[in-house]
Amino acid sequence: MSTDEEAVPVLRIADAATAIAWYRRLGFEPRWEHRFEPGLPAFVEVARGPVKLFLSEHTGDARPDTLVYLRVRDVDAVAAEFGAPVATAPWARETELRDPDGNRLRVGTPHP
Repeated sequence: MSTDEEAVPVLRIADAATAIAWYRRLGFEPRWEHRFEPGLPAFVEVARGPVKLFLSEHTGDARPDTLVYLRVRDVDAVAAEFGAPVATAPWARETELRDPDGNRLRVGTPHP
C-alpha cells in the first residue's frame, strides 16, 4: 500500500477560528485554510502528528453530530484538559468530547 493514501474525516463547523481554538486544546494545529473569496466559508486542515481532520464551514460538506474515534497515548491527559470523565471499555480507556459545533470525538488509549 502506498503511504500517500489516507482517509481524512470532514467535520462541519460554523466558525473556523472558534473550531481551531478548540482543536488546539486537543493537540491539533492548523496546517492551512482555504476560502474561494474573502468572506466565503472556510475549509481548514488541522493535524495532530500524522492524524488529520478537515474542518468545513461549507453547508452540505458534512453532517452535524458526526463521530470520530481518536486513539491517543494518554487519554487521561486529554480528559483532564476538558474536565471529562474517563471510562474503561473492553478495548480501551475512553472519554467522549463534543466540539463547539456538536461533533463528537471519542478519544481512547488502547489497553496494553
